[in-house]
Amino acid sequence: MTMLADIRGQTFAALRGPNFRLYISGQAVSLIGTWMQTVAQSWLVLQLTGSATAIGIVLALQTVPMLLLGPYGGVVADRSDKRRLMIGLQTLMGVQALILGLLVVTDTIALWHVYVLAVALGLNQCFENPARQSFMLELVGPEDLRNAVSLQSVLASCSRMIGPAVAGLVIAAGGLGVCFLLNAASFVAVVTSLLRLDVSRLQRSPAAARAKGQLREGFAYVRSTPDLAVPLSMMALVGCLAFEFQVVLPVLADHTFAAGAGAYGFLTAAMGAGSVVGGLAVATWGRTGTRPLILTSLAFGIAMAVAAAAPNLTTLIVLMVIVGALSVTFTSTTNSSLQLASAPTMRGRVMALWSVAFLGSTAIGGPIAGWVCEQWGGRAGLLLGAVACLVAAAMGVVALRRRTATPAEPAAVTG
Repeated sequence: MTMLADIRGQTFAALRGPNFRLYISGQAVSLIGTWMQTVAQSWLVLQLTGSATAIGIVLALQTVPMLLLGPYGGVVADRSDKRRLMIGLQTLMGVQALILGLLVVTDTIALWHVYVLAVALGLNQCFENPARQSFMLELVGPEDLRNAVSLQSVLASCSRMIGPAVAGLVIAAGGLGVCFLLNAASFVAVVTSLLRLDVSRLQRSPAAARAKGQLREGFAYVRSTPDLAVPLSMMALVGCLAFEFQVVLPVLADHTFAAGAGAYGFLTAAMGAGSVVGGLAVATWGRTGTRPLILTSLAFGIAMAVAAAAPNLTTLIVLMVIVGALSVTFTSTTNSSLQLASAPTMRGRVMALWSVAFLGSTAIGGPIAGWVCEQWGGRAGLLLGAVACLVAAAMGVVALRRRTATPAEPAAVTG
């Protein structure tokens, strides 16, 4: 019993803090709504166009702003009160979902509306994402950071299971538009949780003073720090080509297995179930650094390759549980490794680059994955991700060997 209690205490260590409990409760509601919108948006575009490439274009439009402006979002995060910044930006995200929902329920939606609102959401995320990622350390402190990041991933994974399932029921009962409206309402919970935080308990990072060249300074800092540059490079490749499940899974469900929206929901929920397992494992036993990241990237690639060869939908659903577990292990390890290796006044800029590598890279990878799926089917989309993971693992190995092979500088001779 003592061992089980110790494991449980280690797994949920960050929940001891009242601020984190309040924050994550708001996130729980909002993330379910976000996944409802994600499923509904992909299905909406597929209904409007019948094209996997169009889904990829929407995702690209949503992430191009992150690719172009994300690093500057990190500069703003380093200069700002992150909590206040998040309150304003989360409110705007709720308004975006509300507009999309109203267009759908009034049957006035057109593809260009989806495109414009995707760009608006992407502009918002440029600034909200680095603020939210770097705020986690202020919320829980360095001793509980890895645990908090992992628990946040578990929450996102639970939302990935619940949100698509609820979306399927809502679409069947009330239509696509209701999913967007419910997502808009969910932002009330996260904004309320941020307003109610005990600011005296926050471990605030010192704000960076305004100065010229801070964006260049951030890039130079990352380039000169291998513990940041290597994980970010791996995340960029994997984020670009392996995390395009919003493009690949609808094609697998509808075209490869001819099973419809229900199968898409099951595949997404299966990934969510696996992500919960992976997130809890990382929260309890996870490690940070380049070596654990290499092993995870290798396993992630192998799992995606095996899933691509699944003979039927049932087998694929089972395999997507494993893919989901490894996907969250990879992102959680990268996230916590970068935050712990970053200087406090640089953390916003570093996490902005993480956001660019993870989310912004979809601007490139989304259309590529969509084109690959249209040419060779959904299985090819999974194989594309598998190759990206394996290449990223090889990049990490090469970088580690170079660092090991570099001789230490000789000590200065005196006397």
